[in-house]
Amino acid sequence: MSEESSRNIARQLHPTRIILPILIGLIIVLWLIFRNININVLKEIAFSWKSVFWLSIAIFLIVIRTYFYMFRIRSLTGNELSWVQSFRVIMLWEFSSAITPSTVGGTALAVIFLHKEGISTGKSTTVVLLTSFLDELYFIVMLPFLLLIVGGKAIFITSLQVTGTGLMNHLAGIAVIGYLIILGWVLFSGYGLFINPKVVKKFIVSIFRLPILRKWNESAEKAGNELIESSVELKEQSSAFWYKAFLSTFLTWSSRYLVVNAILLAFFKVGDHLLIFTRQLVLWIIMIVSPTPGGSGFAEVILGKYISDFIPSDPVHAGGVALAMALIWRMVSYYPFLIAGAFIVPGWIQRKFTKPSIKRNSFIP
Repeated sequence: MSEESSRNIARQLHPTRIILPILIGLIIVLWLIFRNININVLKEIAFSWKSVFWLSIAIFLIVIRTYFYMFRIRSLTGNELSWVQSFRVIMLWEFSSAITPSTVGGTALAVIFLHKEGISTGKSTTVVLLTSFLDELYFIVMLPFLLLIVGGKAIFITSLQVTGTGLMNHLAGIAVIGYLIILGWVLFSGYGLFINPKVVKKFIVSIFRLPILRKWNESAEKAGNELIESSVELKEQSSAFWYKAFLSTFLTWSSRYLVVNAILLAFFKVGDHLLIFTRQLVLWIIMIVSPTPGGSGFAEVILGKYISDFIPSDPVHAGGVALAMALIWRMVSYYPFLIAGAFIVPGWIQRKFTKPSIKRNSFIP
C-alpha cells in the first residue's frame, strides 16, 4: 500500500474525532435517564465498599482483556512485535473501532497499524484476517451453546413492560441476521486462510480494480501473494500456536462480557449471571447494524433494555436505573480507549509517517 494511501487513512485517526462518539453517547443516555429516572430510586442505590470492590474488578477485567489482546497479537505475529508495540497496535485498533460505526470497525485499519510497526503487508493482512476469524468464531460457537443453557426466549423478551417485548422481538430478528452475516464471514475467511487463499487474493485484487482504488492495484496484488505465502505457513504452525490463539481469544472476549456482571454486583444482588453474559453476546451481534461511532448511544440503550429486569426496583423506574448502569459500563470499557487513543495517535502518526517502517517476512518465530 502506498504512502499516500496510508496518510489518507491516518487522517481518519485524528484525535478530535473522539468528540462525536462521546457526545452522542452522553446526550442520548443522559436524556433517557432524566426522562425515565426517579431520583428517589437513585438514592436507594447504596455506594459502599462492596461497590468499590466490584467496580475495581470491572476495571481489572478490562486490563485482563487488553493483556490477552496484546498476548494474541504477539503470538500471531510470531513475537515479532514487542510488548510496547503490541500495546500501541491494540490501543490504535480499539481507538479506530471507537470512532467509526460498528459496521465499519477498526479491522480495515489494523493492517496499516501492523505494517507501520514493521510487519509486512501480506503478513499483516493474514494476521488481521486470522484475528477477525477467531473473534467471530467465538460468537458462532458460544451463542448457540449458551442459548441451549439459558433458553432463546429469555434472551429476547424480558419480564418488564418498560422494556417493550415488541422492541426486543425486532432485535431478535436483527440478531439472527447479524449471526448469519458473521457465520458467512467465518466460512469465507476460514476457507481463504486454511483451504484456498487464492480466493481471498482474488477478492482483494477485485476490490482494488475499482476506479477510485485502481492506483493501488499493484500493491494489492503483492499483498495477495504475500497472504498466500503466509497462509501456507499458518498451516505449518504447531498445536501450541493454535492453543494460545484460541485460549487468548476466549479469555479476551469472556473478560469483556464479565464487566457488566461486575458492575451490577457493585450495586445489586444478581442471580443469573449466565443470562446477563449471554445477552451481551446478542448485544454485540446487534451492534453490527449501529450507524453511530462505536455504537455510541445505541449500545447503552440496548444494554439498558437487556439488564432492566435485573434491577430490583419498580418496573416503571428500573429502565432509568439500568441506563445509569449502562453508562457506567461505557465509562469503564469504552471511553478509556478513546482517551488513550487520543494520546497515542498524534505521536504515532508523527513517528511512522516521517520514516519508513522495517518490513519483515518470516511468519514463524
